[in-house]
Amino acid sequence: MDEKRVTFLKNDYVQGFPAYCGFKVEKVDTGFFESRLTIRPEHKQQDGFVHAGVMATMADHTAGYSAYTIVPENKRILTIEFKINYFKPAKGSEIICKSRVLSGKKNIIVSESEIFAKSDKEEILVSKALVTLIAVLPPNHSD
Repeated sequence: MDEKRVTFLKNDYVQGFPAYCGFKVEKVDTGFFESRLTIRPEHKQQDGFVHAGVMATMADHTAGYSAYTIVPENKRILTIEFKINYFKPAKGSEIICKSRVLSGKKNIIVSESEIFAKSDKEEILVSKALVTLIAVLPPNHSD
């Protein structure tokens, strides 16, 4: 990927709801996308852990952008399906999501996202998602 495409993906990732949540881009490579979230009080559920919905959103969105790295520039990515497992409660100062493309045939792409809770000393795997995505032309495309 050229630097122009990387810059586009980084800027495109942080719009709308993901920007509202505070997601930030860490790394972009072909078939890989990594994001980070500094945990704020509004990200937590009633017991003080990061809310499952925040992690699901991050897993889905970051997986979508790992897929976005391998499609032509005229395509957009939509989620078809995703499944997520939560292994441990997420606590600490940040969560980090690392997403990679597992299969990218034609317009259907499967990516996985791993979410790690980061404290001062370590990163602990707290969740893993499998996301199926489709590459489509944008609604305003003339084809």
